[in-house]
Amino acid sequence: MIRRGCVAAPARLKRRAEFVLLAAKGRKAPMPGLVLQALKRGGDGPLRVGFTVTKRVGDAVTRNRARRRLREAARLTLAEHGVRGVDLVLIGRSETLRRDFRALREDLRRALAKAGVT
Repeated sequence: MIRRGCVAAPARLKRRAEFVLLAAKGRKAPMPGLVLQALKRGGDGPLRVGFTVTKRVGDAVTRNRARRRLREAARLTLAEHGVRGVDLVLIGRSETLRRDFRALREDLRRALAKAGVT
């Protein structure tokens, strides 16, 4: 369901091979609230984003909560930048849940700049 005035979510990375490729060849930008992996695909295709949180962060409920926070931060932040032709993976950390949402979005902005995406 799409509501009027909402920002659409970017396309998603879902296959393991896509995540492995980004881990191997992508640029990494660690921040206190997240780790960003970025890989330019070339061309002007749509932005694609994947999200992952390891079991070290906590149980399934905790990991899902961290993933939801990352998804919302990405949805809001990436809409401002208009990034295209890039694959991104956001990796949640234990700090992802404790960090203030504004600080989490700022971590994402800084990580995008550090990885050379924006």
